[in-house]
Amino acid sequence: MVLVNLFLVFFKIGLFAVGGAYSFLPLIENEAVIRHQWLTKEEFLDIAGVNQIFPGAISIKYATYTGYKIAGVAGAIFANLGNTLAPAILVVFFSFIYARFKEFPRAQSALEMIRLVVFAMIIAVAFQTVNSDKILSIKSVVIIVLSFSLFIYTKVHPAIVIVLAGIAGIVWK
Repeated sequence: MVLVNLFLVFFKIGLFAVGGAYSFLPLIENEAVIRHQWLTKEEFLDIAGVNQIFPGAISIKYATYTGYKIAGVAGAIFANLGNTLAPAILVVFFSFIYARFKEFPRAQSALEMIRLVVFAMIIAVAFQTVNSDKILSIKSVVIIVLSFSLFIYTKVHPAIVIVLAGIAGIVWK
């Protein structure tokens, strides 16, 4: 039953992971931390940190860790199957619908509203992953402004910015 629960929970997360990346972290937190208590809040935030340094999809890392913690290798497999099956089904369905209705103003309006919600969710998660007591320190403000500027105004690869921030954290203790 645990394997089925892992599959269904991550299927639901995959089903509603609109926007990808950090936008669906509130869904994972609600299911894995609050509802099922498979992860503690600390584990959830630790995995968010791991997500920033290891390659690959965020949801796969959460599904893998949670599934493995709860039911070993089989749990990791079932959680990932649920996590990837839902978006695959949705993309096939959406491709058919989008090809037929993409020019309709209501469809364009619906997609714009969804983009705004995803934007709001990303901002909310960003605030949850940072210690709010330290965010206004001079060091934090400098790193945030420099990183933001590099992402917005240059073509510097995000991985380089992340590595440089890690080096800055080691040097600037």
